[in-house]
Amino acid sequence: MSHRPYQKRKQHILQAIVLLVALLMWFLPVPESLEAYVAKIPHGDISFTAQTAWHLFTIFSAAILAVILNATPIFTASILGVSAAVLTGTLTAKQAFTGFSEDWILLIIVAFLIARGVIKSGLGKRIAFLIIKRFGKTSLGLSYSVMAADMFIAPAFPSNTARSGVLFPIVNALAADSGSKVADGTRKKLGAYLMMSSMAGLTISSALWLTAMAANPAGAKMAKEFGVEITYTSWALAAVVPVMVLYFLIPRVLMKIYPPEIKETPDAPQIAEEALKHMGPVHRNEKIMAVVFIGMVTLWIASSFVPQINKTAVAFLGLGVLMIANIFTITDLEKEGKALETLVWFSILYAMSLFLNKFGFMGWIGMNVSEAIEGMSWPIAYVTLIVAYVLIHYFFVSQTAQMLALFSVFLGVAVKAGVPTELMALMLLFATNFNAVITPQGSSANVIYVGSGYLEAGEIYRVGGFITLLNTIVFLTVGTAWILLIT
Repeated sequence: MSHRPYQKRKQHILQAIVLLVALLMWFLPVPESLEAYVAKIPHGDISFTAQTAWHLFTIFSAAILAVILNATPIFTASILGVSAAVLTGTLTAKQAFTGFSEDWILLIIVAFLIARGVIKSGLGKRIAFLIIKRFGKTSLGLSYSVMAADMFIAPAFPSNTARSGVLFPIVNALAADSGSKVADGTRKKLGAYLMMSSMAGLTISSALWLTAMAANPAGAKMAKEFGVEITYTSWALAAVVPVMVLYFLIPRVLMKIYPPEIKETPDAPQIAEEALKHMGPVHRNEKIMAVVFIGMVTLWIASSFVPQINKTAVAFLGLGVLMIANIFTITDLEKEGKALETLVWFSILYAMSLFLNKFGFMGWIGMNVSEAIEGMSWPIAYVTLIVAYVLIHYFFVSQTAQMLALFSVFLGVAVKAGVPTELMALMLLFATNFNAVITPQGSSANVIYVGSGYLEAGEIYRVGGFITLLNTIVFLTVGTAWILLIT
């Protein structure tokens, strides 16, 4: 009973710290170099000053700090931030709510709802069980099969959290039915290894597809402002080689640094087969969901070649078909509060990040960072920036928040240092995904695995840190060489 009041007091203290930091920053003098920089840039039809840019940075930083410190959820931090921005005159209402009119943000939200249909129809589980039935006779094979299932269903899931909701029950059942349970102290028999494999697998499945994580389309949109056109096809082509190398390496590396106590799992295919028998033959809803799934992915790929095909319209069409078929209903919509929450905070942070850039603040930061790496050859600058971006994730709870805060800054600095723009844009977006297991809170998808009890926080810092190092090395070597070859 005493633990809860302590947590509340701790949260109130953290909230007070965030407020104090925000007030101190707000009343600090605007740096002279920012004044000079803003005075030189074209304003277009937007009215702003260096103080406007500084105040928006203060509000944005306070919102991010609140999330990093766990003082408030990202939704709360965002709505308080946008309220402060509008009421202080830092942003106009039209500027502050710009994100709500972006069709690509609606695409993310609609795809969240479609993911609910994948889960509800049973198609996601069936695909996963079929793969496990075929490849799950050993612990290593089971790890590969869980990761393969993840990569296969990822294109239809714009949320790695949603995918973890499909994968976790399967992994949990496999662990428990193999005699590996948290309650009796046998978590390391098999369960811990499978949980870590699945969690690590999400970092590469999210990097493989443009539609596999909420931040990916947002980053592609931001990259377009630098003249980089990232399509569904070009993303997958750039990611496939480093991702497949890591798909081969991760289970084997985990087998060395975080091995299960049992290496053979002869019962796993039987478990999957029994689950499939229990599900029965492929029923109507699964067939419809499969057709919608394949149709949407096909049209999203086609949109790269046919500009008239709008990705968001495709997503709405898919959702409409699912609603007509009663696979997704109004009742389901009422339960999807997470989608509405994501729409709100994502749109708000995107708008603030967008206008930080338009007000010149990001350019000013980029100027200072570029001065710090001045004289470096572009390969050294490139590696330095990517490693710094990965390490900074220690301080972020949200992958998307980090991308919104830092993507434009890092990309701008890299371009000035001579780094190929498309290479840097893609690598920053991939890093937003492959750094997710660096901490227990590094991704919302991690939460369900950590909460299972199979994994301890200290193990994730150690093992997850090693996997993040492996991901970084492979992407910076194999990934870089591949992207330079195809671009």
